[in-house]
Amino acid sequence: MSDADAPGERRRTDRLAGSGEGRGQLYAALDLGTNNCRLLVATPVRQGFRVVDAYSRIVRLGEGLSQTGRLQPAAMDRALDALKVCADRIRRRGDPRLRAIATQACRMAENGPEFIDRVERETGLRLQVISPREEARLSVAGCLGLLDRRMRAALVIDVGGGSTELSWVELDGEGGGPSGRMPPIRAWLSIPVGVVTLAEQFPEVRPGEQAWFRAMVEAVKAQIAGFRHADSLRPLFENGQAHLIGTSGAITSLAGLHLGLDRYDRSRVDGLWLTKADCDAMAERLLDLDQPGRAAQPCIGPERADLVLAGAAILQAVQELWPCERVRVADRGLREGLLLSLMADKPKRRRRRRRRPGAAPAMAGAA
Repeated sequence: MSDADAPGERRRTDRLAGSGEGRGQLYAALDLGTNNCRLLVATPVRQGFRVVDAYSRIVRLGEGLSQTGRLQPAAMDRALDALKVCADRIRRRGDPRLRAIATQACRMAENGPEFIDRVERETGLRLQVISPREEARLSVAGCLGLLDRRMRAALVIDVGGGSTELSWVELDGEGGGPSGRMPPIRAWLSIPVGVVTLAEQFPEVRPGEQAWFRAMVEAVKAQIAGFRHADSLRPLFENGQAHLIGTSGAITSLAGLHLGLDRYDRSRVDGLWLTKADCDAMAERLLDLDQPGRAAQPCIGPERADLVLAGAAILQAVQELWPCERVRVADRGLREGLLLSLMADKPKRRRRRRRRPGAAPAMAGAA
């Protein structure tokens, strides 16, 4: 599970969303979340992009935020250490087109703007705090290749450290069309509950405590149950014409546990189909373990041992409210969507107008 570069970093040697040789313009996507700091550097190829460099570090920026409303000094220091590594990797890659974003922890923290300024002073990176709506859209964009287009709908669940984004996507059910085409997002919801905030709200008492796990599930359901904007798609879920996509470290950890991997292997986890019974069985198995027991699992480790059941509870809450037999595991999401959108947004070259003899030059900003 861990790479030699940093504790908690999952090795990434595969080629995402395409393959090919040659190196052109480099692009870099940096995502600072409530729990993780992630960097992806890639170059475009015909079917997507080829990964040049990748980095992921668990930093727990949002630790204690739900109790205090502020980012804590130790958490900010951890995030800055990871961001300095990212800035160094970006510099060593030359001059990639970069977009760097921050999400829920920086959105809700009273001292979030001060932290953003500190990041720029100490690393040279200017983080943009994005809205929950854009976060949901980018997560869907990163998972496009995993949509089963024979279905009529999908629900993409992006479980973060401080929030969870849910996006209901309408599909044509024909199985046709390019997999990179963005389908319409009919409804989306962001709830201020993620694995860090939920675990802090419901501290674990002892292993095997069903009531504790059930309380987490019900707390998440209470945040989602009143949302009615996706009801037009509900018949598709009830009739077996829809599926879920789950993207988060907790969900990929459940998949690795289900496969019995001795070491996390993205090539086997990304795109894996699980049934609801599979997900329930993994939650039950984890409930029987204490934190050291979960930490000893190769695809969980000590940094996710106290969070993985919170992730399982969020997934179970969604599955109970939106019954669906199949869920597809995504070891991709926001960062990949950010990278793909950056590649698609190519800067347009301005055409220079030929000036008439004797005409004054136009002023900057004039139409």
